[in-house]
Amino acid sequence: MSEREQGAGPGIDGLDWRDGAIPVSRRFDDPYFSLTDGLAETRHVFLAGNGLPDRLRDGFHIAELGFGTGLNLLAVLLAWAGTGRAGTLRYTSFEAYPMEAEDIARALAHFPEAQAVAGPFLAQWADGARRFSMPGVEVEVIIGDARDTLPLWPGLADAWFLDGFSPAKNPELWSPGIMAEVGRHTAAGGTFATYTAAGHVRRALSDAGFSVTRQPGHGRKRHMTSGVR
Repeated sequence: MSEREQGAGPGIDGLDWRDGAIPVSRRFDDPYFSLTDGLAETRHVFLAGNGLPDRLRDGFHIAELGFGTGLNLLAVLLAWAGTGRAGTLRYTSFEAYPMEAEDIARALAHFPEAQAVAGPFLAQWADGARRFSMPGVEVEVIIGDARDTLPLWPGLADAWFLDGFSPAKNPELWSPGIMAEVGRHTAAGGTFATYTAAGHVRRALSDAGFSVTRQPGHGRKRHMTSGVR
């Protein structure tokens, strides 16, 4: 059975733990977040890269490839609360291999700021909920291969977090077809941001209708990519 057919989460036997704190997917041989500071990376790449939190408003819709530990979601929750604005954001994430709640909790323990607001998410996730509410954010995590699920999604995102495992390890999630679907599911004036600066990814996003810019990356990473449609 292929990985695309399996659709099962990584489970305990699908993870290694670097320094006892950072989950590494055995399937893709890649960590779920930065080996230095995953929360700082999220804020640099996905929030600042999309002009957030300045652009956040009631009804603003964020979409994401690769839910992982939910760290990006929690960073958005913190940023939205910090604006003091009223309203509700929408957050849609596409994830092929969902993590178990206990593994997510172990990973988030590395980030006290995120862990402090993670309780409602972890409780609902452990109960099997993949559509759930958090203060100021309505969340849907769509389980399955994005090559199947994203084309069927009826939504339009105002901002995309492209956060799958690295293009070298997980090329299917960075294919021209997937990037074209990202473009097709982006509102006019919408944006994307990603940690990768791989040339073929930038070209695919440009072909998908984005004006693409290479920017300074986080930490030791020289470059990242963002763009606007």
